[in-house]
Amino acid sequence: MREANDIRASLAGELVPYYQPILALDTRRIMGFEALGRIRSGEGVRSVGPFFANKRVPMEEQIRVDRQLREMAFAKFAETGSEAGKLFINLKPSWIFQTYAMTGELPTLRLLDKYAIDPRRVVIEITEESFLEPMEQLRSVVDLYRNEGCLVAIDDVGSGFSNMDRIAQIQPQILKIDIHMLKRSESHSGYYGVLRSFSMLADQIGASLLVEGVETDQDLQRAIEIGARFVQGYLFAPAEAEFRPAASFAALVEEGLDRRRARILQRERHWSGEADRLRQAVDAAWADAREEGGEDGVIARLLPALSESPCIRVYLCRGDGIQISSNYKRESGSEWLRQPEYKGLNWSWRPYFIPIAVELVERPRAMVSQAYTDLDSFDRIRTISVPVGASEILFLDVAEGDGER
Repeated sequence: MREANDIRASLAGELVPYYQPILALDTRRIMGFEALGRIRSGEGVRSVGPFFANKRVPMEEQIRVDRQLREMAFAKFAETGSEAGKLFINLKPSWIFQTYAMTGELPTLRLLDKYAIDPRRVVIEITEESFLEPMEQLRSVVDLYRNEGCLVAIDDVGSGFSNMDRIAQIQPQILKIDIHMLKRSESHSGYYGVLRSFSMLADQIGASLLVEGVETDQDLQRAIEIGARFVQGYLFAPAEAEFRPAASFAALVEEGLDRRRARILQRERHWSGEADRLRQAVDAAWADAREEGGEDGVIARLLPALSESPCIRVYLCRGDGIQISSNYKRESGSEWLRQPEYKGLNWSWRPYFIPIAVELVERPRAMVSQAYTDLDSFDRIRTISVPVGASEILFLDVAEGDGER
């Protein structure tokens, strides 16, 4: 009896759906809204989230409330026309699987028919939750939504139960990343690498990246940096009772994109200039150095020309990827450590090597890589590639500098 009273108390007030806008960076417009449950009372508006997270609440009661909210959301969405874009609906994998296993039906699809909503305007968002059945069975149920035309998203990618197996099996069109991973990337570069990997994963499976929880301009800049296509959060608007017009935040998104573009242009001009300076230093010293004979001798003669540069490592490779010199690694100031054990290593397996080799044959010039994490030091670096001699490439690793990505 007490449990039943606690449940009723947790739902005291008017149960209503609220809608948080999701922005598309390419169009700078609202592309859709996530439907979220709220309770309105004399004390204000609060989330239904604690009710759904309460393990003492029977699952049947949670499903009943969830369906009530979903139907209200669909009813209001059906009145808006196409201006509201898409509607994101959260579904727990265990709920949809159990419902279909017991009834052979999916209530959400029935609601789409009832309110004459085009399934292509609905995104089925699979929430973060453990799923104990074989993943293939969840995929078969999710495919029923997909076959009707619904898009599929996976929530909280990179945390909890949203693992690689779930992504591989479900093959969503949208991957959602929580803002907390972005915030941790501010103090730990490892998180940044993981976030970038999700962007590459999205590219590989034909999905778009959605970053939720964007609260500040810095959050927006980082979301753009890691390859987000869609963003969502309090920087734009909280969940609200009404749908916002599609162009409500166009100026804010445009301003964020402009700032990002200006930063990138300034940064890349800096690195282009750095590459030119290193190329000139190498060209000036190369002819005399080559006469010394021996690849290590060549590098040793070049090092004084690099004393004023931020270069931290130098080595020479053939066009086929074989390293023909030792590594020369800057220890401190102008001191260089020779590492002969690197001779003979083959770097053609690195994804960047073949494109660089081809480009330098076609247009011999200094090239700058994108920033990446060094395999040995784990520092963020860039590599400047300079063609020298008949078919050799001089690689100069340069520290990217604090705060740059």
